[in-house]
Amino acid sequence: MKRALLVVAIASVALGGCNWLKSLGKKDNVEPPKPLVEFTPSANVQSLWNASIGKGSGKSGARMAPAVVGDRLYVASVDGSIDALDAGTGRKLWTVREKKVPFSGGPAANADVVVVGALNGQVRAFSAADGSERWQTKINSEVISAPAIADGMIAVRSQDGRLYGLDPADGTRRWVYEQTVPILSLRGNGSPLISGGLVINGYDTGRVVAVRDSDGAQAWTQTLSTGEGRTEVERLADSDGQIVLDSGVLFASAYRGKIASLYPDSGRVIWSRDLSSFAGLAVGTTAVVVSDADGNVWAFDRQSGANLWKQDGLMHRWLSPPAVVGNYAVVGDLEGYVHWLSLSDGSFSARQRLGKRPVESAPVVAGNVVYVEDAGGRIGAYRTE
Repeated sequence: MKRALLVVAIASVALGGCNWLKSLGKKDNVEPPKPLVEFTPSANVQSLWNASIGKGSGKSGARMAPAVVGDRLYVASVDGSIDALDAGTGRKLWTVREKKVPFSGGPAANADVVVVGALNGQVRAFSAADGSERWQTKINSEVISAPAIADGMIAVRSQDGRLYGLDPADGTRRWVYEQTVPILSLRGNGSPLISGGLVINGYDTGRVVAVRDSDGAQAWTQTLSTGEGRTEVERLADSDGQIVLDSGVLFASAYRGKIASLYPDSGRVIWSRDLSSFAGLAVGTTAVVVSDADGNVWAFDRQSGANLWKQDGLMHRWLSPPAVVGNYAVVGDLEGYVHWLSLSDGSFSARQRLGKRPVESAPVVAGNVVYVEDAGGRIGAYRTE
């Protein structure tokens, strides 16, 4: 693993700091993916439908996932396509084609609007009803994470470390929060989270930062990774995984750092555990589930942080962020497999294969249905019982 990081870090410098660590690392991974073991399924997982929606995220390094709102599913692709699908059948309801706009961040959606960012810095908004364009704006750098829509505003994170507050009506810029980005960092950003008058986001410095949604002023910051070491590679310390707010508690993780439970109003730590993750975490009723940098899946007690179980059967398979559906954790891997793990003990409960392309984005859960998208633009819907 360390050798792979070094090779990619050199390439990143040659590219002027483009930081393709995660995407290139898969090709140079020293450790081969752990072979999958056979097991008797204990979960009833039914494949409902699958569809193709363009080229997906391709080699952009973005972790693009569908957005589910009611009975609709919204998806975007680096080839400039946006599609609205019937969430129950996968049937296309409307399609937008923007060949010169490489969408890479999102989509994010509510009942009124669908918002998508692009590699060229464009942020576009479309009607959720029919796909007609509402507005477009331009920011300073590429967008490779989904925007956030809540509380009468849109928050967008760009790859250069800026966080933007936009007006949902016309895309007008309300404020910009700037954070210095290290020379080397992991390719990717977690999406912002809007709640309680704050916009919360993880940064390439290993910190979680909260700013006021009214003016973008910093409210608090909490360090999850210090990035200690003699070289730039050794000092990589990103907090790129998705931040989760659940029942008034914030959960976040960092590469070469910690997984932590925080108070959202102050950032004060409730509990933390040493663990390195670039993928992120999911939160269930009793457990916090996280994929670590080596491909292990862990579960911690959400109240105390006590270790509940560890599943090492997916090592070196470059896992997606997990999701929680019912009594199971769901995670995708680099060979297109989707795995259901029991939340009680981490044992394998079911497995499906979406395709042959990597599943890099977190599965999206709506009720007992899980929607999974791979890097090639294939989407599958699975009912879990």
